[in-house]
Amino acid sequence: MASRRALKAVLIDLSGTLHIEDAAVPGAQDALHRLRQASVAVKFVTNTTKESKKNLLERLQRLNFDLQEKEIFTSLSAARILLEQKQHRPLLLVEDSALEDFTGLDTSEPNAVVIGLSPDHFNYQTLNKAFRMILNGAPLIAIHKARYYKREDGLALGPGPFVTGLEYAADCKATVVGKPEKAFFTQALSDLGCSPTEAVMIGDDARDDVGGAQNAGILGILVRTGKYREGDENKINPPPYMTCDSFPEAVEHILKNLL
Repeated sequence: MASRRALKAVLIDLSGTLHIEDAAVPGAQDALHRLRQASVAVKFVTNTTKESKKNLLERLQRLNFDLQEKEIFTSLSAARILLEQKQHRPLLLVEDSALEDFTGLDTSEPNAVVIGLSPDHFNYQTLNKAFRMILNGAPLIAIHKARYYKREDGLALGPGPFVTGLEYAADCKATVVGKPEKAFFTQALSDLGCSPTEAVMIGDDARDDVGGAQNAGILGILVRTGKYREGDENKINPPPYMTCDSFPEAVEHILKNLL
């Protein structure tokens, strides 16, 4: 267990950590409220690509979570930053509800493939169009490569298998912008005025949340909710700073031991 450090920020995953679709993790709202009473910045970092930041915020507020849009940093945000920097015109393989976060970008005559979680668009014709574009030189940009995620009806495929399929077919390597990329965590901390060693990450994905954070120099706390499966803590090296049953337990540890 790490020694006490000057903790300035807590990064919190959303889906699987605070909520699963339209159901909150028990006690998560109260735990977030207690964390906000401490002298620590809070930021919500998510790979969710099924909906825009605005829609996500509204979903969380309906569940009585206290948060503001400016506190949410998504992999969609990171993807948009990259597209603007590179001046790409994207073919967007994302759910229609997420397109709002790309408003204003030129998507005519696309010259880049951007892929997130898009069950309604993952069909042969669309994926084949993306494949042909990549063969003709278009870069493949993965909003993230999660293997799977947790829905109310059970685990479900994430965008990772589809990204990997395109990589295999086109013999290319995707640029990944969301968790677990180090740049994603660095961007998330950029406006909080703290370094990675002054932050902790709480999430249900051992590889993307905890492993990614720890590779960026941030303490990682894994929670046994959402997509967590028995033994996940043994799949990354170094292992999580700690593993907790849920977000409220993780908050309790932070309040007692890291502040």
